[in-house]
Amino acid sequence: MSGAAPRVAAARVLDAVLHRGRSLKAELGAALPALADPRDRALVEAICFAALRQRARADAALSAWMPKPPGRRDGDLRALLHVGSAQLDPLGLAPYAAVGETVDAARGIGRAHQARLVNALLRRAQREGLPAAAAEAAWPQWLRDRVRADWGPGADAIFAASLVPGPTWLRVNRRRGDRDAYVRRLLDAGLESAADPVLPEAIRLSGSIAVGALPGFSEGDVSVQDGSAQAVADALAPPAGARVLDACAAPGGKSAHLLERDPTLRLLAIDVDATRLARVREGWRRLGVGEGVDPGAVARVADAAAPDTWWDGVPFDAVLVDAPCSATGVIRRQPDVLLHRRPADVTALVDLQARLLDAAWSVLAPGGVLLYATCSILADENSRQVDAFLERHPDAVPLPLDGRFGRASGAGRQRLPGEDGMDGFFYTRIARCERG
Repeated sequence: MSGAAPRVAAARVLDAVLHRGRSLKAELGAALPALADPRDRALVEAICFAALRQRARADAALSAWMPKPPGRRDGDLRALLHVGSAQLDPLGLAPYAAVGETVDAARGIGRAHQARLVNALLRRAQREGLPAAAAEAAWPQWLRDRVRADWGPGADAIFAASLVPGPTWLRVNRRRGDRDAYVRRLLDAGLESAADPVLPEAIRLSGSIAVGALPGFSEGDVSVQDGSAQAVADALAPPAGARVLDACAAPGGKSAHLLERDPTLRLLAIDVDATRLARVREGWRRLGVGEGVDPGAVARVADAAAPDTWWDGVPFDAVLVDAPCSATGVIRRQPDVLLHRRPADVTALVDLQARLLDAAWSVLAPGGVLLYATCSILADENSRQVDAFLERHPDAVPLPLDGRFGRASGAGRQRLPGEDGMDGFFYTRIARCERG
């Protein structure tokens, strides 16, 4: 296949994400299977992520170097220029490929008449480098203001962390093998890694690898899951045999982790979306946990905010509410969040989170524990959300979490993006007082 083909694919993905409000994950999911060579698929993915992380610098170059930068009607051309710029910086690909193949790709997207323009702009980028841009430049002003209001001087580190690709974290399936043994398997495969000193199943890779190429992945020996998400199992820490509800279960990594640790759990995983719940079951099957393996594990389509439509009246000993949120803690992994999120989205999410918390409380047994978690860094979704919940429920008592879960933030703990090499995440553990 021509080297222009992956550049054409990347340009089409970016055009959809930048100019038509499409999800990067969804567009890549549709585009990558059409590329037969796994190296081309990896290149497209790398280009798209790099282009979105550095789009403020590329936009600054277009504004400075072109009398009339491409507009909305020229979205595919603008996207292709982002593709070429990303290959030069930050990916650092050989200029003959980054420039030459991208110029050829101009013909592939129907822009043959502008191939010379593409060549001239990319040659200038090669000579001069892209203009500098503040780390916060890609953040919409309203979100920038919220982060600064919540985190003050620490906001600059948050913005900077959003530009840096996150490391690959693995979770070893305790039912399948030993973590130290898996580290040796990685080394035998030429992959350097380190076992995390705090998270008992976590391994941090020194480089990157296609998920399917991980030793034993298809057999369920390992999963890809950031350290912050793995810490949820430690924060919830249900007792053996507990009746547990995972109220917003998809994509299923956290419920699988709990079951990998303790097959005696009576775990109900629910999600309002049937397609997403199918992913939960698929993940469970790969890992050898859940329905058909663990007699107490069930996955069901249900709305966690409306327990009267699914709850059997038997209280849960532990409830996990890994709530839908703004995803502002994972922008380095989902850079298109900065393009798509709106203030009204956060308002709606805060309302939904409150309803989920109240509903979860209604099915929690006295003496039980609720863990509220988000991958957000916004106080409205985290510390202030929990403060409002505690005011509504006098029988709710926050339980301490230690420094393994980040810095103190209201009644919970907040890890900011990049801290300990992990994604941004918030945790609060709350006990329901016994009656009496």
